[in-house]
Amino acid sequence: MTPQLAVHVVEQALMAAFWIAAPMLVIAFALSILINLIQIVTSMQDQIFSTVPRLAASLAGFLLLLPWMLKHATDYAAAVLGNLARYAH
Repeated sequence: MTPQLAVHVVEQALMAAFWIAAPMLVIAFALSILINLIQIVTSMQDQIFSTVPRLAASLAGFLLLLPWMLKHATDYAAAVLGNLARYAH
């Protein structure tokens, strides 16, 4: 395996991980901003108010996006395993 090929394999792995995790991170980030704005406006600093909606939205997003994330993960795994002979050199 040449250094360029190793860099390409690592780059593909990092990009696959990024695209699989990005939707969940966007959901959590957007909801965190919204909840923090509500807390600032209402001066309510209750930890349960900020934690429970984030957990619920993360769980709902995970359940809704799971098929999409699994498809991307299996596509990446199939691409890596399909090119296994090329990586063995």
